[in-house]
Amino acid sequence: MAENRDPYEVLGVSKDASAAEIKKAYRKLSKKYHPDLNKEPGAEEKFKEVNEAYEILSDPQKKAQYDQYGSMGGQQGFGGGAGGFGGFNDFGGGAGGFEDIFSSFFGGGSSSRSRNAPRQGRDLQYEMTLTFEEAIFGKKTSIEYTRNALCKTCDGSGAKKGTSADTCSKCNGTGVIQVARQTPLGRVMTQQECDVCHGKGKIIKEKCATCNGEGITREKHKVEVNIPAGVEDGNQMRLQGQGEAGQNGGPYGDLYIVFNVKQSKTFKREGPEIYFSLPISFVQATLGDEVMVKTVHGDVKMKIPAGTQTGTTFRLRGKGAPKLRSDGNGDQHVTVKVQTPKNLNQKQREALKSFAEASGEKVTGEESFFEKLKKRKKR
Repeated sequence: MAENRDPYEVLGVSKDASAAEIKKAYRKLSKKYHPDLNKEPGAEEKFKEVNEAYEILSDPQKKAQYDQYGSMGGQQGFGGGAGGFGGFNDFGGGAGGFEDIFSSFFGGGSSSRSRNAPRQGRDLQYEMTLTFEEAIFGKKTSIEYTRNALCKTCDGSGAKKGTSADTCSKCNGTGVIQVARQTPLGRVMTQQECDVCHGKGKIIKEKCATCNGEGITREKHKVEVNIPAGVEDGNQMRLQGQGEAGQNGGPYGDLYIVFNVKQSKTFKREGPEIYFSLPISFVQATLGDEVMVKTVHGDVKMKIPAGTQTGTTFRLRGKGAPKLRSDGNGDQHVTVKVQTPKNLNQKQREALKSFAEASGEKVTGEESFFEKLKKRKKR
């Protein structure tokens, strides 16, 4: 940076800016021009300028000297070199801080987890198709699928029976080694997978013949499943520990069963509520009746009041599906559809005409074949 460049101008703050405002400006600009985040030409030089400016303005003594004399005396620029990159700890360890950015590029750090630490196995998913009734009432069944499991010959150690693995001497069982790396920020220590044990932390001299030293084999696995009453299409059920084997002594993953429920030709369902359409005759709707109605729990009696209109819905309490996460059942909703009679015989037509006349209605209607024949004979 040029020797006469104003640090206030570099950070974009006024001379009466507070320490918090100076720090905020520094954080923003150092992230913007960090050479590992910004590959544009000149970004590295701007990054150095920002750090040199902050080195002056964050130090009360240096800031006072600059404010009084307009320079740092005999010093060249704002500090330069590795010493000019101070202030990293001002970002803190929280999410989004400089330490997170630093770690994402260079790895390592005291919080890095050992590569050979126990890890839980992978979760698996199994799709199961159920009939409408099976989803309503639930059922017990068994399923079979293929998964990674601990080798039964070596109990997952990977070593030949009667032998054991040795701790890797290069990484001392951690699975990682420290490597020096030169960066724009100077010499940095990073972690990488041990090239001797390949991250496992152990060396197996005599491998298990069944799993070839992996400790894992593919197996057909069978498990009993108790499907609860009331499951719906798209619901899933978690079976703990029925997934794939973990690594380095970690637990098995879980199995998630996803239910695909077939539709019913008779009923429709929304949660615990079931919907049913019931056709009734004109006479039943007019005079009222007691009818048998289908439900998932069997046929039940239902009264139809006289004068019922088509589209009227009746509720049969407790005749719906079981409530999955609480006690009791939903209801069944029965919607009646009044059917218009077709192909009436002569007696039925005359009865309806008499009904219309008694109601004060004049209905022309369509003449029957016999009525037309009678009129022709009279002519």
